[in-house]
Amino acid sequence: MECVERAFVKVADVRRVPLSNALRDDKDYSDPIAGIEYDGRWNLRACLPGKGGGKRLLLNTHVDTVPPAQGQVDPFVPAVRDGVMFGRGACDAKGQVATIWLAMAALKDLGLPQAGDLIAHLVVEEENGGNGTLAMARAGERADACIVLEPTDLKVLHAIRGAVWFRITLTGKAGHSGQAGVTRSALKMAIRVVEILEGYHARLLAGSRGGVCAPFDKFPNPMPLTVGILHAGNWPATAPSEARLEGVLGLLPNKTHGQVMAEVTAAIRDEGGPGIAENVKVHFTYRHDSSVCPAVHELVKELVGALRDGDSPLFQTTTAKKGTVPIGVGKGSVPIFDAMTASCDAWLYNNQLRIPTVVFGGGSLSVAHSAREQMPLVELAKAASVIAAMAVQ
Repeated sequence: MECVERAFVKVADVRRVPLSNALRDDKDYSDPIAGIEYDGRWNLRACLPGKGGGKRLLLNTHVDTVPPAQGQVDPFVPAVRDGVMFGRGACDAKGQVATIWLAMAALKDLGLPQAGDLIAHLVVEEENGGNGTLAMARAGERADACIVLEPTDLKVLHAIRGAVWFRITLTGKAGHSGQAGVTRSALKMAIRVVEILEGYHARLLAGSRGGVCAPFDKFPNPMPLTVGILHAGNWPATAPSEARLEGVLGLLPNKTHGQVMAEVTAAIRDEGGPGIAENVKVHFTYRHDSSVCPAVHELVKELVGALRDGDSPLFQTTTAKKGTVPIGVGKGSVPIFDAMTASCDAWLYNNQLRIPTVVFGGGSLSVAHSAREQMPLVELAKAASVIAAMAVQ
């Protein structure tokens, strides 16, 4: 954050927004990682003031990253090869921080004062639940539109799925493998819970089609269930007395995170029988609702327009026909706005602060969190030019 601050003070008015341990008491605080301290830390708010009379455009992105992937060489040493930067955070989302800086620097250097303020929230802890943006939302902000920068292949993502992360602990009765009927394996209980979760997910997915979920209909599984951690036992011939599984379950706009949490808990207790119901603890460590900005909203239209005006590679095709192109479709019928099958911080602005919000940025989600994470520098610059154009408009 100090590095980001040193860069942004050259192009914008910057202030620290202090964090404190009181954040842990917020109802929307995410706690997949225990014991994090906030006293003495901060987010950053950067502002390029407008000349007055215009709308306020808010930008958000995060400085934190996930841990390095297996096999990722020198993950925190950036390397540029053939115009592409490689390294952890290249697209998710340190590269997006660079995009915002470049947009502000361009506006400042060109002397193109926008009518409204261009504001950026540069935050911590998006990856483990969005606590940095949560703190900014609680501090309050007024804006007419918001763009959350994440890797989107330069597409405007107007519908963002939600998610809940869960930690489920099962308590059994340990004993020797020769004591069948006396022991109660917590590992077997955990396997049964995974089966219950898979059944619930199948029902949830089947009921999340059409209507408010229509932007996601083209995806076979836009809200997957992932069980990423299972810990149990310490000896092959001993039934384990405790098992813990952790994972994530996506959700679409037809459900709130509260509804999904209640339904998951009920499914485990009702379908698992007394042996599980009486020996299970379910804790949700991360809780995000979906976020939807209508495709016909002015923010979507203007951002798509800025992309077109910039002659984005997305629209370059030898088969394009003359004439009006519908909103959301580039030349040659290339879609340029879409739904996002991952969750992010957009819902805190869109749903809680009532600021219309979309997600946009260079780079691809397909390589984020992987050993191949990268950012094409031409896309970083393109995204910056689009955001600068939006600010001027």
